Amino acid sequence: MRSGPGGGARPASQQGMRQHNLALVMSTVAGRGPVSRAAVAGHTGLTRPAVSSLVDELLAAGLLTELGPAANGRVGRPGSALMVSDRGPAGLGLEVGVGHLGVCVTDLRGQARVWTVVESPNAALAPAEVLARLAALAGEATAEAAGLGLRPVAAVMAVPGLVADASGTVGSAPNLGWHHVPVAGLWPGPLPPRVENEANLGALAELSAHPVAADFIHVSAESGIGAALVVGGRLFTGARGLAGELGHMPVHPDGPPCSCGARGCLEQYAAKAAVLRVAGLPPNPAGPRAGVTSAEERPGDGIALLADRARAGDARVRRALEEAGQALGTALAGAVNLLDPAAVVLGGAYAELGEWLVPPMRRELAARVTVREWDPEALTVSELGRRGPLLGAALATVRSVLEDPTALWT
Repeated sequence: MRSGPGGGARPASQQGMRQHNLALVMSTVAGRGPVSRAAVAGHTGLTRPAVSSLVDELLAAGLLTELGPAANGRVGRPGSALMVSDRGPAGLGLEVGVGHLGVCVTDLRGQARVWTVVESPNAALAPAEVLARLAALAGEATAEAAGLGLRPVAAVMAVPGLVADASGTVGSAPNLGWHHVPVAGLWPGPLPPRVENEANLGALAELSAHPVAADFIHVSAESGIGAALVVGGRLFTGARGLAGELGHMPVHPDGPPCSCGARGCLEQYAAKAAVLRVAGLPPNPAGPRAGVTSAEERPGDGIALLADRARAGDARVRRALEEAGQALGTALAGAVNLLDPAAVVLGGAYAELGEWLVPPMRRELAARVTVREWDPEALTVSELGRRGPLLGAALATVRSVLEDPTALWT
């Protein structure tokens, strides 16, 4: 029902109802498949004839597939088992990091079928050149996906910065040196991407792949530090889409100046550059790992070097990580006291340093979150690590298709 003239209720349009029911069937199969038509009817409350009609429409669109008879333990002829298709429409994820570019294609089951991450000195390049390189990688990934029977229907790009409007403009990405960059206008290829903050997309990946709770804070850290707040299973982005700037929460108000113009921000104590400095390591260490890299192993970014040195017992590195963990815990205590999340997830590159960061973070949270119960185990390390933002970018399209499959043919 929806409001009509004079405030009275009138029936929703037939088209709107069918759109709702298609999404309901799609999400039920996605969450419970393989599942029969009869089971879908039982879970959704729709009639069997209605479900059969809706399923036929989704099969024709290539969004669902039939696997054959589904065993249900009941007497009678078993129905065909339905699954979300692993061919056809797909999500294209793109990522611009300070020192890398990434492209990912996921099918509607959420499985990454194409994955490429390469080194690229993006902070030293003009935005147009960065986007041209990324578009070339996207073209290669799309061609590879086509060989797998996949067709990206939309693209989403993860960036380490603020995206303040719907026009595709990056308002500020200090670690890239980007300010008011119109990504959509500069994009040289097909499928102009929707641009999103990397921490938000990391949280979306966490929610889709490893749901920890319906309400949690996801911390994403590498060159900078960002956070995303998930409330009721959905991202909370704030009034202007700028929520989550954890890296610029003050830890010590009289501390060193930050690139944002304030003083004593968390990034001055816990960002990668700060940790490397305290550890006595170069800001851009060259390593033996070169060329195309995996998601977890990116040469020259310092994270692998910090982990290697800490694992080897380097006292100075461990002290630097201890101090970074204390600063992260201090900042997060304020967020926990204010927002009351069920969990906090440490993601991004810092997931690889969780062994050394989590203990001091838990100590700070225990000492500072005192007006409510706080379980130390509520702070966890993401299994996705730095795969999160790129995977989340591709999954954003998958989620939109599941929530409104009619958008593909309207």
